[in-house]
Amino acid sequence: MCMDIRSSPEEQDRQLINFYKQRNVEWACPVKCQLQGDVAVGDGVSRHFFSTVVEKLKYGFSLNLGNTGVTCLFEGEPDHLVPSSSQLLIESDLFVVAGRMLGHSFLHGGPCLAGLSRAFVHVLLQGSQDTATLQLEDCPDVDIRETINLLRGQSPLNEDEYSKVLELCLSWDLPGPTDENRRWLYERLLSHAVIGRRTRQIKQIKRGLKDTFVWPLLTERTDVVFFPKESEDLCTSEMLLSHISWATESDNEDDEYSADTKERITGYLRQFIETASAKDLKDLLKFWVRWDRMEANMAVEVVKSDLPKSSTCFCVLRLPGHYNDFQSFTNDLTICIGTCKFGFGHV
Repeated sequence: MCMDIRSSPEEQDRQLINFYKQRNVEWACPVKCQLQGDVAVGDGVSRHFFSTVVEKLKYGFSLNLGNTGVTCLFEGEPDHLVPSSSQLLIESDLFVVAGRMLGHSFLHGGPCLAGLSRAFVHVLLQGSQDTATLQLEDCPDVDIRETINLLRGQSPLNEDEYSKVLELCLSWDLPGPTDENRRWLYERLLSHAVIGRRTRQIKQIKRGLKDTFVWPLLTERTDVVFFPKESEDLCTSEMLLSHISWATESDNEDDEYSADTKERITGYLRQFIETASAKDLKDLLKFWVRWDRMEANMAVEVVKSDLPKSSTCFCVLRLPGHYNDFQSFTNDLTICIGTCKFGFGHV
């Protein structure tokens, strides 16, 4: 994989998509990644690629398809994401690309796509559409959702409400609403809005997953968490602190700061982690190891430097020892962890 970080965001995203559109790729082979315009090499660069890939799947690619500034392959609320119903994306085989991206990241220990609708995941992994537990929030189209919601409960429909429901029913070849079919019609409309309109996307994602050879694992091992919920993908301060190997006093002559200084600086880091938002914690992880999954033995060193740095391949966070107050430490660290998407700073 190769990406030129000197090019525009749109061009970078095209490079990613073109890579995953290639045929006859051995996706389980060792990954070799290169950032053109940055001399960084090693595992940190590979983590950066997989982190970028999954982030693009979740939040959208910087491609102007269909007169939109950002092209989102998945849409909806957290824990209710479903594939976009855009015909342009389907005809471009971009959901095959999505399946390959997800399988490739999984094979190499990378992040997973969190927040998909449980009903969609159930059907994707060979479950029956009739047994999927659908929620109204699974429908990403707010107008359609509001129309379907009119059928909930027993309140009579006024003329305008009846007209809206009837129009939707006829457009999907379903009968109009009556007192007798009201509950059945609600379930049929919701099922079609969430699953029925996405059968081609499901087939394409399956194709992509099969290309990476992870499909048998997903269908035969129910204990494998491939599509976590948002709550299962959170990074909490307690979880992060438990993975850190802290800088301690040693007899190493190369140590640049005393034990008191190390204790002060690592104390600032602890305080930052304990008070940071979920987004800042994920940004810190990406700055530290280059993706938002915690690694074993994440180390902290206190060094002579102007700003915080990291050695992502070795999972080492290097903090300057010149700080004497928490606020200045926080200001610099917040600025630094916000630069992850722009490369490694070794241009």
